[in-house]
Amino acid sequence: MKDKRGLYYYPFPQNKRVRMYVGQQQGEIVFRMWNEDDTKMWDEHGWVDYRAIKLASKMYAGKEKAFDPDQTYDIEAARALIRENT
Repeated sequence: MKDKRGLYYYPFPQNKRVRMYVGQQQGEIVFRMWNEDDTKMWDEHGWVDYRAIKLASKMYAGKEKAFDPDQTYDIEAARALIRENT
């Protein structure tokens, strides 16, 4: 999907108030979350490249997690959106 902010998908399909925007910077796929209930998040958090996300996700390894970075930052969904819109 696409709107004025760019390409996005719903990282939590049951919650349409949260969107994950995707793009490319210097050949890397980048992500940026927007939350309708916390609109300041967009301004406070910039674009994050996928490599940084994967490094951070190692902190969750082996722990019970309420938040799954691999699901939220879906590299395959990002690639598909970018591919469809180039």
